[in-house]
Amino acid sequence: MVVSEQHDVFGKRLRMVKESKIAFVASDMPVAQTARAALISRFGNVSEAEADVIVALGGDGFMLQTLHRTHDLRAAVYGMNRGTVGFLMNEYSETDLLDRLGEAHEEVINPLSMKAQCVDGSMHQGLAINEVSLLRAGPQAAKLKITIDGRLRLQELVCDGAIVATPAGSTAYNYSAHGPILPIGSDVLALTAVAAFRPRRWRGALLPKTANVRFDVLDAEKRPVRADADSRWAENVLWVEIMSEPSIAHRILFDPGHGLEERLIREQFE
Repeated sequence: MVVSEQHDVFGKRLRMVKESKIAFVASDMPVAQTARAALISRFGNVSEAEADVIVALGGDGFMLQTLHRTHDLRAAVYGMNRGTVGFLMNEYSETDLLDRLGEAHEEVINPLSMKAQCVDGSMHQGLAINEVSLLRAGPQAAKLKITIDGRLRLQELVCDGAIVATPAGSTAYNYSAHGPILPIGSDVLALTAVAAFRPRRWRGALLPKTANVRFDVLDAEKRPVRADADSRWAENVLWVEIMSEPSIAHRILFDPGHGLEERLIREQFE
């Protein structure tokens, strides 16, 4: 009975997928553009605004661009890897796309919001699905003061930079800087130092997802720092505030057994 019910649910979902409108988008790479043309000839194509599902063809960078561009649309995004890195992507295949969409499960992730003031007085805002990073922009190490939820936690961090990463982004730059890998359902953020010089042994902290993180740049004229929210830069910042943005939900589709949760666990054993 249970097997029969599961089969009926899958069958109904697959029928819905076959009736769905799909938008195919691709990076500028020739292999991605070729794949898009082949898929459109087989399944047709609609605009992103009309779509029930958006299929993104490229690497993780293009997937991030697609998620940022479409977060206010109703369609979930299903990525297929036609780039060099594909942590957020599924394997590429043309023949069984509708079956895979019917079986795919959904992950919902919230981005980080970044607000920064620069030395010239200008204000910058951005959203980051992976991480917000502060990096020194001159020959001398950065000096950062760290405040969490209005409480001073570190008077002076001398470093090449610092990262606040989401669980989805914890295997990216954060992991390269020896930060922790975070399970998707953990509701925490990773605060990771990049080449910390003082305190020399400080490697960062785990923070609740609701935390408001503020960095003040000490001696900003002499030790310039730039802030980056998923490759959107603010130069010569004085301070940066970072927090999770629960009002924005990115919906990503993954093949069974290859979702973010599984990938995050697998990454730690490779």
